[in-house]
Amino acid sequence: MFILIIFICGIANFAMHKAMMESNHPMISEARTSFSKFLGPYGSYILEFIMLAAALIFANMGMLSAVIFYCVYTLANGAGAWVLFSNKP
Repeated sequence: MFILIIFICGIANFAMHKAMMESNHPMISEARTSFSKFLGPYGSYILEFIMLAAALIFANMGMLSAVIFYCVYTLANGAGAWVLFSNKP
């Protein structure tokens, strides 16, 4: 059950991440260029995948804290996406 919850949260995180990276928001454009310098054009996706893989590994070991952490991480990403796309200052 832990793995399924993290997998569903991972799909949501990747969807939000892609939507934010494809937006033309100036803050995202600046972050994209800084990631490109150090990690290549897909560096932020690599970091997102590492977070998902680590959470899945810890969930496979039965750690409830990994599920809680990754759910909070997903909520934080959702809040960030909502703020970015709601056009509020």
